Amino acid sequence: MRALARSERAAARVRELGAEPVMGDLDDLRIEGCEVTFHAAAKVEDWGDPDDFERVNVRGTQNLVDACRAGGVRRLVHVGTEAALMAGQPLVNVDESAPLRPDSPALYSSTKAKAEQIVRTADLETVVVRPRFVWGRGDTSLLPTIVEMVRSGRFRWIGGGRQLSATTHIDNTIEGLWLGATKAPAGSVYFVTDGEPVVFREFLTELLATQGVDVPDRSVPAGVARVAGAASERIWRLLKRPGPPPLTRFAVWVSSQECTIDISRAERELGYAPVTSREDGLRELRAPQPGSRRTG
Repeated sequence: MRALARSERAAARVRELGAEPVMGDLDDLRIEGCEVTFHAAAKVEDWGDPDDFERVNVRGTQNLVDACRAGGVRRLVHVGTEAALMAGQPLVNVDESAPLRPDSPALYSSTKAKAEQIVRTADLETVVVRPRFVWGRGDTSLLPTIVEMVRSGRFRWIGGGRQLSATTHIDNTIEGLWLGATKAPAGSVYFVTDGEPVVFREFLTELLATQGVDVPDRSVPAGVARVAGAASERIWRLLKRPGPPPLTRFAVWVSSQECTIDISRAERELGYAPVTSREDGLRELRAPQPGSRRTG
């Protein structure tokens, strides 16, 4: 097994996990001797330079498709996202028939939609697997970001946070990707989640509690947040301010709108079922990691 690494630190981590690191990035790819390739690299942010989103998520995916073709890869499994369907509307019991939104005003949504279009039209054997709200031990992005927001006093519930939300533990994400590699028909698309949705506020409160963090009971009305997010984005673009604005449209969508997902296709066609429950995943997060020191 091989994994792309952009730094010596990443390469060392790949070796620790028992795989062979291959130095490179999405701008300069060569793939040799691989039967199946998993594409999980992306710019996963709610704000940034539009050129960076296009370079990483769109051109990077095209570069990967080209490298797979040149290297004789049999199957490409692409990590998609429900965000590729988002353009400001809730996703209610959505399934794989929902249209991609490359026209979305959110850069992450639009470029991930374009990336999936590239994969699905490639002259390769491809499968798209879409987890939602990936969480679990080893997370270096989502959970640490939310913890920092709470501790810095910047966190607010939007609209109360009581909407239903789908989640996908990392173990269940990997199960879905493996089934996509080994059992899915070429050209297919599947959602995978933890099963039944949860109340966003309740789950996030439990998730943060595993890190010794209490969530304050402060809320902003959803309508106010939508206006503020759009206005903040316009001001930041117009004035070319550094760093992210205090609120973005995408952040408002994912924090305040229902996102429930129908995974019956994966269950029916792949035999997919969650392998780790939310309860077990939260219990694992509460257990201290070897050599770690937790502060409240």
